[in-house]
Amino acid sequence: MASNGGIIGKENVASKVLSQSARTTTFTSDGNLTAQPLSTTVTYVVVAGGGGSSTGAGGAGGFRTGPVALGPPGSEYAVVVGGGGASAVEAAHATNGEDSSFAAAPGTITSAGGGGGAGNAPGGVGPITEGGDGGSGGGGAGTSNTRGPPGTYGTGGSGNTPSTSPAQGSDGGNDARGDHPSIGFGATGGGGGASAVGTNAGPDADLATSAGNGGNGSPSPISPATYAGGGAGAADTRNSSTVVGTAGSGGGGRAGGGVGTPPNAYHPKNGEAGGTNTGGGAGGAAYDSGSGTAAAGGSGIVEILEAALSDQSRANGIWTMNDVYEYELADEWPT
Repeated sequence: MASNGGIIGKENVASKVLSQSARTTTFTSDGNLTAQPLSTTVTYVVVAGGGGSSTGAGGAGGFRTGPVALGPPGSEYAVVVGGGGASAVEAAHATNGEDSSFAAAPGTITSAGGGGGAGNAPGGVGPITEGGDGGSGGGGAGTSNTRGPPGTYGTGGSGNTPSTSPAQGSDGGNDARGDHPSIGFGATGGGGGASAVGTNAGPDADLATSAGNGGNGSPSPISPATYAGGGAGAADTRNSSTVVGTAGSGGGGRAGGGVGTPPNAYHPKNGEAGGTNTGGGAGGAAYDSGSGTAAAGGSGIVEILEAALSDQSRANGIWTMNDVYEYELADEWPT
């Protein structure tokens, strides 16, 4: 064997080019990423599980994307993909989605599960009627049986919780009680999405002519997909003139639409689950007389993009110690 600058090994061939192709790795469940030898940074998309619904819609799972540095070649990086939150019956609060994460070299990147949709509470608003906080907030719901005082409503949950920059999601929308003399039926708020808030039912707290829309999701910079849309708010089963909300793009579930199944409704009563591996929030279930069945939030997803790269080898005799170690470790030492 020839001597190469103090390293005993194979004779180097000048101007040898080491290269790698672009590679996208998509995780729909937990796993580990082993990066290619030349990858020192990657682009990631980390989407958490969406919130489940009750009468209020589920908020979308947190959506985070950007570049991040990696460690030495051959290292493994743990990936966790969060599940969607569970549904709840009318008088209970739905469950938040689960977090998703990518354990990159500088620190773990975590997206928070979407907030669960609120439920109806007899006699007034309270914790049950408030949408859950999370990556995006769940939609607010109202009171059932005895209505609360005029001007009161269930509030949507706060998105971007915990706070990240850029924001990982948006707030959920508020409920409307529907105590107007001619339209005495309520409607629930839409779940927040990655790029837009869930809208309020309304047009105001005391007049429900339409349920809230789910906030739209965000497009992935890695794949053609859009992720993390909020669930649609539900309309009352007793009133065909109260229009159901529209689900957010990116996996948000449609809602129960009430009597006559207004446009965009999934079912006269039942809510629709968030899309699998989209982080979408579930659509709300129609409520009051003949309540519908709520649904689970959509599971999350993680995408990792490694760029196409090339690396020009050194001429004979001037390989660095790091080069030798890295290329030998990757079994790419020039012949």
